[in-house]
Amino acid sequence: MKLSAKFWVVVAAAVVILPAARGQGAQIRVAAASDLTYVLADLKPVYESQTHNKLQIVYGSSGNFYSQIQNGAPFDVFLSADLDYPRKLRTAGLVDAGTFYRYAVGEIAIWAPQDSGLELRSRTWKALLDPKVQKIAIANPEHAPYGSAAVAALRKARIYDQVRSKLVYGENISQAAQFVQSGNAQAGILALSLVLSAPMKSGEHWEVPGDMHPPLEQAIVVLKRSHDIKAARGFLEFLKSDTARLKFIDYGFTFPVAPKVLAPPARQH
Repeated sequence: MKLSAKFWVVVAAAVVILPAARGQGAQIRVAAASDLTYVLADLKPVYESQTHNKLQIVYGSSGNFYSQIQNGAPFDVFLSADLDYPRKLRTAGLVDAGTFYRYAVGEIAIWAPQDSGLELRSRTWKALLDPKVQKIAIANPEHAPYGSAAVAALRKARIYDQVRSKLVYGENISQAAQFVQSGNAQAGILALSLVLSAPMKSGEHWEVPGDMHPPLEQAIVVLKRSHDIKAARGFLEFLKSDTARLKFIDYGFTFPVAPKVLAPPARQH
């Protein structure tokens, strides 16, 4: 399989950065699904101040990371937006034993700019049929779990055939969000974690009921080729902490088995 240009950029970055990090704590290379952009941005300084380790985070689609890891991309940790890709890596013998962990469950939402006039909260799915909506951004369902969830929800809402010609695909869920923010699409079916972030809070959104698509259970694995298994495992343990879990809740995530003390606070819409 031909290696992507992004893979070689990651390799080059690792070659340059790692020698400089000697004696300054571990450098943990993280491949993270794009729905984690803001939650990890908030957690990164907390983790680094507690451990004196450094996180080098690359965001993208889970499917593309899966292919890159299969081809030798030098990551220590993989946070996928689904369970299947980490499971496949584990089956292939690329995962450090005992590190498969379901860290969160994601949700999707329809989002549009505040001045769109779509009235998403009252019209829900019907808003996407509005003539003003010429393009609807989603992540590419071929390799992005959030794109697959969007398609499943559209089918369950029985409007997929009506809006199929309007769909435009981002390489990952962050790029899909950029399409709507830039005006290249009038609406998007996006990760709730992005919709609740500061750059998108000014828009209008409607949370898609969770029973309209397969659960977006997400898993982390430490990769067997990690240059520092101990530090990588330590980062996994950090994501299990109350500090990390509460931050995930802030961005609309839930958990496969959520501790009662961490029940999500009511969100205002």
